[in-house]
Amino acid sequence: MTAGHYAIRRATVDDAATLSVLAARTFTETFGHLYPAQHLQDFLEEHYVVERQQVILGHPDYAVWLLERDGVAVGHAAAGPCGLPHAEVQPGDGELKRLYLIKDEQSCGWGSRLLETALAWLERDGPRPLWLGVWSENFGAQRFYARYGFHKVGEYLFPVGETQDLEFILRRPLVAAADQPATA
Repeated sequence: MTAGHYAIRRATVDDAATLSVLAARTFTETFGHLYPAQHLQDFLEEHYVVERQQVILGHPDYAVWLLERDGVAVGHAAAGPCGLPHAEVQPGDGELKRLYLIKDEQSCGWGSRLLETALAWLERDGPRPLWLGVWSENFGAQRFYARYGFHKVGEYLFPVGETQDLEFILRRPLVAAADQPATA
């Protein structure tokens, strides 16, 4: 990790271009090696274009946070209503949609801080069931989320271009504030 001043802030519509570049970079750094080039490109063009980020950032039911080092975005988290394909998802359930940091910033504690920021926002009106999807072979992420009370409750196929990834659906049931991990 590079020394510097770090800050987490809520992204605005004005951050759409920054988020677009960061989201494409972090997804590619993390998973790009798994896909044929065209499948990866198709996914990035569908999910991370500036116009799509503007819609997400402007939607009142969604929130995105940027982790910045010396004013440069190096990570992000996104949260909103649960859209995962699971029979037990109820209206009002929340979902961690994304949590990514550039490679140089991983394993330094900032992922936890971003996650805790998103979880606090998702439960700003009180505890509620929370969900997320994680790649079935991302064992580090699965262990990370388990520390926050998430456990596997299902599976689905996540399309990246024409490639179908097996994803695990994780859920954290209602958690009392006293049961949540302490923040640093």
